[in-house]
Amino acid sequence: MAEESQTSPDETAKAKMLAALERKKQGTGAGPGAAAAKGGAGAAHGKAGGRREFRRKSS
Repeated sequence: MAEESQTSPDETAKAKMLAALERKKQGTGAGPGAAAAKGGAGAAHGKAGGRREFRRKSS
């Protein structure tokens, strides 16, 4: 605890952020499915083509 009293809160926060950034760069995720989550969402917007459906406003 003596070391923490000599360093400023900004320096400790910076050190924590740098450590988190290094963990992120190494790819150690938060569980077994972390490696599969890198692909992004598939088919996020529905079908691209086809006939458009227009609906009339109800009131």
